[in-house]
Amino acid sequence: MRVLVDTCVWSDALRKVNFKADDPIVKELKELIREGRVQMIGPIRQEILSGIRSQVQYDTLRSYLNSFPDLTLQAQDFEKAAEFYNLNRRKGIQGSNTDFLICAVASRYKISILTTDHDFNLFRENITIKLHTSRFSN
Repeated sequence: MRVLVDTCVWSDALRKVNFKADDPIVKELKELIREGRVQMIGPIRQEILSGIRSQVQYDTLRSYLNSFPDLTLQAQDFEKAAEFYNLNRRKGIQGSNTDFLICAVASRYKISILTTDHDFNLFRENITIKLHTSRFSN
């Protein structure tokens, strides 16, 4: 099954400061990449690339991320994301627009989400999404 990888996972894997090569999520991402199962969307790509101070680092990371083509987004994805946002907000659960777009895209493509953001567990109380579990977790 393909897996949509959230920004927080990419950040953990790409960060040089406090990098933990034995982190189960980082190991899982590496294995998913090796298996060719990683999926990307433009808003995650934008979040990963935003805030990089060095042009050389930016260019290197952009080139690396080009290995992961974006899933095609449609108007219905944005509409579903807004629906998910509104539903969760009515239930007292907050989330970002990008988080709910990730949920909408994963739902339409019937793929799981790899994330370390615990908000997604709250979202699952109200919407149907599948979270990917690391095979390296204890």
